[in-house]
Amino acid sequence: MGCGVSRQERPEQERNAQIEAQLKCDWALQNRELKVLMLGAGDSGKSTVMKQLKLVRGGGYSHDERLIFKPIILENIVRSMRSILEAMAVFEISVDNSAAAQYSHVIFMQGQRSYLKDGMPHEVHMALKSLWNDAGVQQCYARCSEYQVMDTAGYYFDEIDRFADRHFLPNDEDIVRSRLKTTGINEFHFTADSLTYRIVDIGGQRSERKKWVHCFEDVKLVLFLVAISEYDQCLYEDPTVNRMQEALDLFKDTCESRWLKQAAIQLVFNKTDIFREKLFSSPLQNYFPDYEGGSNYTRACHYLYFPGRYHDPNALE
Repeated sequence: MGCGVSRQERPEQERNAQIEAQLKCDWALQNRELKVLMLGAGDSGKSTVMKQLKLVRGGGYSHDERLIFKPIILENIVRSMRSILEAMAVFEISVDNSAAAQYSHVIFMQGQRSYLKDGMPHEVHMALKSLWNDAGVQQCYARCSEYQVMDTAGYYFDEIDRFADRHFLPNDEDIVRSRLKTTGINEFHFTADSLTYRIVDIGGQRSERKKWVHCFEDVKLVLFLVAISEYDQCLYEDPTVNRMQEALDLFKDTCESRWLKQAAIQLVFNKTDIFREKLFSSPLQNYFPDYEGGSNYTRACHYLYFPGRYHDPNALE
C-alpha cells in the first residue's frame, strides 16, 4: 500500500492548511494591534481625551460633524445656568435685580425646544447674558464645588455672544469642552509606526460599570483617568461620596481585577489646570487633613502623586 494522499484526504488537508494560514494571519494582526482601555469614574475626562485623539490622529472634525455638536453645546449652556439657578434657591441667594428674576423664568421655561437644532433664541441669549453678569449668580457660581454644574460653564458664559450667533459653528475647543454622557462602548482606531491602536472608552457612571468586564479581553494597557480637580466635589449619584475618593477606590478595584492581570495599568490625573485654579479658593487640606502644602500647586501634586498612596501591582514604572 502506498503512502500517498488519497483524493478524499486532499480537500481536508487543504481546509486545514487554509485554517492554519488564517490563524497565522489573525495572530500577526493581533500582535500589530494594541488595545487600550480607558476607564474612570463619571466626568473623569475620558471623552475629552477621545475628542483630542480624533483631532490629532483622526483628521479632525468635518463641517457636518461640527454641526452635530452645536445643539449639544447649546444644551450644555442652558443646563449649566439652570443648575446655578437651582443652587441659588437651595443656598437662598437672590438675583441682584428684578430683570434678572424675569430672565430666570425664561431659562426654566426652556426644554428640548427648537433652539437645540436651529440656534439660540434671542430671549434665551439675553437671559443668559444678563444672568451671568448678575452679582447673585456670580456669588453662587463661586460655590460651584458644592453642587453639580459642568466645569466648562464659565467658558461658555464668557463667550455667550459667539454661541448665540445664528452662524455659530463649533471650533475645536468648543467641541473638546462639550459634555455628553458616555453610555455604552465607544472606540477610536489609529495607526502609528505600523501599530494599530484600538482605544476603547466605556461610561464611568455607576450604572455603566457593569459593562467594563466585557471589554477586558486582550487588553494590553489600561489608562485609568482621575479628575484631580474633583477633590472637593461629590458624586451625581450619591451626594455623600467624594468624587476623588470614589475614583481612587475604583482604581484600586480595577488593579485587583483578575481579568486584568496581564495588562499594564497607568493612573492618569486629569484636569490639572482646573485643579491649579481651585487650590486658592478651595483648600486641599479641607478634604485631606494631613496635607500641609497650602495652595502651592507643586506641593499639592506631590502629595496626591505620592506612590504609596495608590498601589497597583501591574502599574507601569
